Amino acid sequence: MSTNPMDGTQRIKAIAPGMAKGKGKELLDAVEAKYGAVPNSFRTMAHAPAVLQGFLDLSATLEGGVLPFETRYQIAIAVSEINGCAYCLSAFTAIGKGNGMQDEALAMCRIAGSTDPKIDAMLKFAAAIVRERGAITPEDFQKVKSAGCSDEEVQEI
Repeated sequence: MSTNPMDGTQRIKAIAPGMAKGKGKELLDAVEAKYGAVPNSFRTMAHAPAVLQGFLDLSATLEGGVLPFETRYQIAIAVSEINGCAYCLSAFTAIGKGNGMQDEALAMCRIAGSTDPKIDAMLKFAAAIVRERGAITPEDFQKVKSAGCSDEEVQEI
């Protein structure tokens, strides 16, 4: 995790859902209806409704991909750990847990690991992408392919 002393400092105040107006309120209401709560990051993005709308559109698009929910969140947890983002780690873990992911699986994601060989390979591949800033080796690519990942799955990681 990061040791930056500014990590916990909120620079832009989140909007309380009841205080939002117009398009921002409409979007926050939709988020609350879908998730049962409104994460602080969404409340902050609501200052610029176009930003929140873009994020929600991107999230919805990714939901239609080939990777199932659990795999996407396992990757998100692994990446959050590598990036040292305590907020993201907490949010993705809570969402995963709320959707039935087990504590053991969630903990293993933090070290980019899984008891499922295919998921393990995906997490290690995602970790290599983050750590190497996209400069993965042919060996990294071969490992994830050898674990049974399709081209579409690899591209979505």
